[in-house]
Amino acid sequence: MGEDGESTKINHSFLRDYVTEADVISTVEFNQTGDLLATGDKGGRVVIFQRETQSKGEIEELGESGEYNVYSTFQSHEPDFDYLKSLEIEEKINKIRWLPQQNAAHFLLSTNDKTIKLWKVSERDKRPEGYNLKDEEGRVKDFSTVTSLQVPVLKPTDLMVEVRPRRIFSNGHTYHVNSISVNSDGETYLSADDLRINMWHLGITDRSFNIVDIKPANMEDLTEVITAAEFHPKHCHLFVYSSSKGTLRLCDMRASALCDKHSKIFEEPEDPGNRSFFSEIISSVSDVKFSHSGRYLLTRDYLTVKVWDLHMEKGPIETYQVHEYLRSKLCSLYENDCIFDKFECVWNSTDSVIMTGAYNSFFRMFDRETGRGVTLEAWRESSKPRAVLRTRRVYTGGRRRRGDVGVDSLDFTKKILHMAWHPDENIIAIAATNNLYIFQDRVNPETQ
Repeated sequence: MGEDGESTKINHSFLRDYVTEADVISTVEFNQTGDLLATGDKGGRVVIFQRETQSKGEIEELGESGEYNVYSTFQSHEPDFDYLKSLEIEEKINKIRWLPQQNAAHFLLSTNDKTIKLWKVSERDKRPEGYNLKDEEGRVKDFSTVTSLQVPVLKPTDLMVEVRPRRIFSNGHTYHVNSISVNSDGETYLSADDLRINMWHLGITDRSFNIVDIKPANMEDLTEVITAAEFHPKHCHLFVYSSSKGTLRLCDMRASALCDKHSKIFEEPEDPGNRSFFSEIISSVSDVKFSHSGRYLLTRDYLTVKVWDLHMEKGPIETYQVHEYLRSKLCSLYENDCIFDKFECVWNSTDSVIMTGAYNSFFRMFDRETGRGVTLEAWRESSKPRAVLRTRRVYTGGRRRRGDVGVDSLDFTKKILHMAWHPDENIIAIAATNNLYIFQDRVNPETQ
């Protein structure tokens, strides 16, 4: 008995620390109201969380609004195989985007490397009873036994959340899809892979319109790839895409059906003094986001996060160092492939604070008004109810304070790549491997 009990403890401890690749979260997204939060993982699953409603008195008493609980879970994509190219297609969910809500149901787009799917999420709390030609279990009756007609009625039942695929958009991309973005017109969306951007109508699955194609006639002449793309939040004819060379191109679909010629190009002149073998790799833009106002762009490269003004193309108006202390470690980061990690970045609801991820379960927030940044940590202790997030500091030299983390002590396997910010409130969702952390600012909503 003693041995069995001891082995059980060991197994439980092992299961707590063991993370399967399929459980790693690969995307996080709030819907337009912030009441629903969707996550996708490398196993092709989508988990939707719903915010619990609380009375005004409870919110004032606790200083916080309702918690997010699991609303629905479904398998969005399965592993596939491209027989023409002899390539396996992973089930990993690359992006999730919510559509604006038109009725009681919710709709979302999810994509893996090749196929985009439109899902309908709806509730049902009534079921029909009293069929004439079917019995209670749904089996067809013998028509000869039907002697009278009755009107079927709807009777209350336990609440059920139904998730059904409404459209499947396939065969639109030769290369891996890295972005999807819903247009402000509510009818179209774009999808981007390494070399092309397509525009789809939400009601048409068998064809899309190619709006950007940077594939050269000879692939040996290829110098850059598309890394991210997004529609303007207010103008349905504008979209932006970023490249591995660190440039941003703003395109206007009113000028041409094929937007190979951009309307504006945003790039920062390179300092010849800082030129190195890793310059092009670390300048590659991993994410681009329009501000809610549509006036600014937020981009993330390996070491920095930058804010660009659409009216000024010559360079960013703000640059924030995320982890400059890693510049001396680029060689080892190249060897372990961490230098190719793709970090996301997000705005808060008022565009006054920006957030992005780092290593060692750290994530950074920058106040645009003061220019100050803070490093926070997403870990199990901070996930306890009403626990306060601790600020952390990476020691790079000088006087070392208690709690500082040395650069050589950073855990590069614990990386914060994916995150989302509530559209109206100071609530953030952070994905750390297979864990989802949701934090809320209760003290001073204006500061973070």
